[in-house]
Amino acid sequence: MSDTNEELGTLSRANDRLQGRLERFIEHDQLMVWKALTAPEKIVEWLAPGTIELKSGGAAKLNFVDSGTVIDSTVTALDAPRLLEYSWSGPGEPLRPVRWETQAADGGTRLTLTVSMPGNEDIARACAGWEAHLMMLMSALEGVPMKFPFERFKTTREAYKEKLASLS
Repeated sequence: MSDTNEELGTLSRANDRLQGRLERFIEHDQLMVWKALTAPEKIVEWLAPGTIELKSGGAAKLNFVDSGTVIDSTVTALDAPRLLEYSWSGPGEPLRPVRWETQAADGGTRLTLTVSMPGNEDIARACAGWEAHLMMLMSALEGVPMKFPFERFKTTREAYKEKLASLS
């Protein structure tokens, strides 16, 4: 993992929505990264038990047993192995699109994660959670899955709160 993976993502505000954009360079090929993002036996290593049907309109279901969070969504964009988008929401909740983009790069893959949410929600919490899950993804790709890094989540959330305050 290089130092660039320790940098925070960017935050932006447009109309009544907030957006976080997190980027990583991963020293694994695009197909391996894609499989980690989409295959049930790989997703469970860094995110949660669940399945994502790889077709437009397919189901995206993830069950975070420890927190009680259940994602029951629909795939809204798909261009394998380059693009996957679904909402980070359950039924009746506001749309919170999560967009995964992979691009083959010299020596690995450029991964971009973009999350969008209503302006009255906690984007700092969301981005800190995704930062933690990206750490878990990179560890899983190295064959050493790790538990959710809660202490890192807390400090990263505070850093994102500071970034958000500078947007106002």
